Amino acid sequence: MAQPIAPESLQHHLTARERLESTTLLPGFQHLPGYFDAAQQAELLRQVGQVIEQAPFYRPAMPRSGKLLSVEMTNAGELGWVTDKDGGYRYQPTHPVTGAPWPAIPDMLIKLWRELAGYPHPPEACLINLYRSSSKLGSHVDADEEETRAPVISVSLGDDAVFHLGGLKRSDPKIRFVLHSGDVVVLGGEARLAYHGVDRIHPGTSPLVPGGGRINLTLRRVSRAEP
Repeated sequence: MAQPIAPESLQHHLTARERLESTTLLPGFQHLPGYFDAAQQAELLRQVGQVIEQAPFYRPAMPRSGKLLSVEMTNAGELGWVTDKDGGYRYQPTHPVTGAPWPAIPDMLIKLWRELAGYPHPPEACLINLYRSSSKLGSHVDADEEETRAPVISVSLGDDAVFHLGGLKRSDPKIRFVLHSGDVVVLGGEARLAYHGVDRIHPGTSPLVPGGGRINLTLRRVSRAEP
């Protein structure tokens, strides 16, 4: 199991042994280090690049305040998660800037869902977040989906990121560890509604993403399927 790291030690990476361990912290949570090898990461990035060509990154905004998020975002799938000042957090079938339908989820990610989700229906959304050197994502719960029996599955590509996982309340203690390129995280079961976020990026730790940074891919099932 990965060990918590103190805030003053966030710049240090986990040991090789810790990176190779499959970590379970809450029931339904899994950290699967190195799930995708270097060649698979390159191919997955190529497939994601085809999505981005059709659905360019844009900068979403917080509800009410209109403050821009520090990450750039796009989506793939039948539905895409968006947020803006007037409409708030929601899913919709079209890109908020271009008005075009979202591209299909890449085949490698559909295969990943089948391997790990333990859920009989396909994902409907794949969020694609681009983190540059100063980007972060505050502690939050993925709670805009009707179907919470399906897990959330995410893939890290590019620079290392310090990830935190808390409990079911914002005030619960958090543990922190480093996600590396090719790692997969599963939030299912009790952990499906756990607080989590990204504290910081370690710039220059991977050459994978053009221009530097980290791309996070998050697979979600939004609506409940018929029995």
